[in-house]
Amino acid sequence: MGHITSKSFLKLQKRLDMNAQGAPESETLFKILEILFTKDEAEKVSLLPIKPFSVELAAKRWETSATEAQKTLNELADKGILFDIYDGKNQTYTMAPTMAGFFEFSLMRTDGKFDRQVLSELYYQYINVEDDFVEQTMNQKTSMARTFVHEKSLTENSEILNYEKASEVINTATCHAVGICYCRHKMEHIGKACEAPQDVCLTFNNAAKTLTKHGIARKISREESHRILDQCVDYGLVQIGDNTQEGVGWICNCCGCCCEAILAYKKIGDYDRLSSSFFAEVNLEKCTGCGLCAQKCPLEIIKIKNKKAEIDLSECLGCGVCHRDCNTKAIEIKRRPKTAFVPKNTFERCVLNAIEKGKLQNYIFDNYALWTNELLRRLLGILLALSPAKFLIANEQLRSRFLSALKKAGETKIFRKLYKK
Repeated sequence: MGHITSKSFLKLQKRLDMNAQGAPESETLFKILEILFTKDEAEKVSLLPIKPFSVELAAKRWETSATEAQKTLNELADKGILFDIYDGKNQTYTMAPTMAGFFEFSLMRTDGKFDRQVLSELYYQYINVEDDFVEQTMNQKTSMARTFVHEKSLTENSEILNYEKASEVINTATCHAVGICYCRHKMEHIGKACEAPQDVCLTFNNAAKTLTKHGIARKISREESHRILDQCVDYGLVQIGDNTQEGVGWICNCCGCCCEAILAYKKIGDYDRLSSSFFAEVNLEKCTGCGLCAQKCPLEIIKIKNKKAEIDLSECLGCGVCHRDCNTKAIEIKRRPKTAFVPKNTFERCVLNAIEKGKLQNYIFDNYALWTNELLRRLLGILLALSPAKFLIANEQLRSRFLSALKKAGETKIFRKLYKK
């Protein structure tokens, strides 16, 4: 007999799947959601918008008082399901995505709130065994993550932009935190973890503030962040982090055997979407063919042929791990002819992801209980399917203006009249 799921969790899954990242329906996913959410929480979260919202908006949609709404919102934030941000004047909340989001946070916490053994087994099934989530989450033009090159692997005259430096992310962050690596911790529970350190998942800025507030991560100093980064570089781990230029929320220190992102790209290929603006090149005169670089490469793309190392540049992340471990310094890290595109901020990345997935309408008309919003989402979905519309929205100068105008139009009767015609 298949898994029997209540209507509340079916509605929650549909709400999660409206996000550009998506959450494909699966019996495994429903088992995960039933551990993380109560039935009442699932019902309420299914009504929340994708974009940030206030206590008052949640109270209105839940038809309850602001006091009761805030109590529920704080309980959800304490579970790591919502981010809660206070800017000194206003308290806002936003739904954490599945990845990087509340899947990870449930294993990062150490207070025993959830059964990490059971969750690890379910996450492994949903993400590493089943195909739908990885294909939907990772197979997008604008990646949610990017690789940071090991800065010490570059020559003195190498050009590197500030936002391409993990050290600069640390130096400019307003808050620093460290937590348990979700990927290796999950693999430990199913007997597949490597020996790389686990207490090395770095978060910054607003993400660090909310995770430390709710006991999911530990607040640290800027100096300790640098120490952890240096430790992980020396260990040969890859730095993969938030794909934004500003306000980077996280940098993970990844291995090739446990890291969710690396394993996913090994499965689907197309490493270009995760790579940095750098690549590794072998100096054949210096190379002795010892094979150490091939052993250290997290993607396992370096081959030894005719006693020389050979690197497939189309698959190289440009992380710099191979350079660090090359005894003869036969591997050089060079800048690619074309700089990898990195969205300016989270808003820009989310808009691009939503456009690419045909889900922008879900962010604009986000009251999922209103039939009028459903009609508007359908209409806008049709409009956005037209390639000229996608091109215009993707234009950086028009994007925010378009969103403001479209939101204003959605609050009037214009689209309703168009739909009836």
